[in-house]
Amino acid sequence: MKKQDMNRDWIATARTLSQALPYLQRYTGATVVIKLGGHAMGSDEAMEDFARDVVLMRQVGVNPVVVHGGGPMINAMLERLEIKSEFVNGKRVTDAATVEVVEMVLSGLVNKHIVQAINRQGGKSVGLSGKDADLMICDQTNPDLGFVGTPAEMNPEFLQELFATDTIPVIAPLGAGRNGETFNVNGDTAAGAIAAALTADRLLLLTDVAGVKGANGDVMTELKAQQIRDLTAEGVIAGGMIPKTETALSAIEGGVRAVVILDGRAPNACLLELFTEHGAGSLIRGD
Repeated sequence: MKKQDMNRDWIATARTLSQALPYLQRYTGATVVIKLGGHAMGSDEAMEDFARDVVLMRQVGVNPVVVHGGGPMINAMLERLEIKSEFVNGKRVTDAATVEVVEMVLSGLVNKHIVQAINRQGGKSVGLSGKDADLMICDQTNPDLGFVGTPAEMNPEFLQELFATDTIPVIAPLGAGRNGETFNVNGDTAAGAIAAALTADRLLLLTDVAGVKGANGDVMTELKAQQIRDLTAEGVIAGGMIPKTETALSAIEGGVRAVVILDGRAPNACLLELFTEHGAGSLIRGD
């Protein structure tokens, strides 16, 4: 690369940083919960890029909390162990054998992979699950589904203590039952419950689509809660987007300022959303 081109790139970088200043100031001290889906984790390179972004967020005063899924990894391990799954109305039944595998994969393999990536980028991260410090006490969602839980009681105080030491929590979506059970919790649901318990400024749902699409197929950059309800009733919001928008509405009702559904595969997606004027994905606010 010619010296003149290099100078031009550095000037562009400096201008970008300068333009980001109001947004950096805006989010100083803010809590941002990030749901990292199994499909959005992508390659090792993508994980390193995500980790670098999270460390940068912490460096400029944001309190990031990462809540992760791991569906593809769970499926692969169940297949490897030859544990067959049963389904009720399209939902996996989590029996005693399956929940052991879920905990092993989420709290072990996936959780520590993310923690190590953040630490390699210079951050200070610790891996947890919703069972630690009774963060997420759950009730059984449906007896027919086995050990699948719905968050019923949240205790986020120890997360605030981690913020005070510049520590980035990485949380596996497992909850504790009232009788010592381990419950598998939908990752989006867990992230929404944690964000509401922390009264987070933002909940970022990283997925494998660009955002909520309107009837014409274009991504809608800003929506109100009632628009989400109307689009769902009209069938425009359908399929796998429904549980994500339901999580968004529940989180907003619980006190989260805004929720963003965005493509986690896009480079620097979180930074673009928080620290640029145009943002990324679909921003959902209350009415």
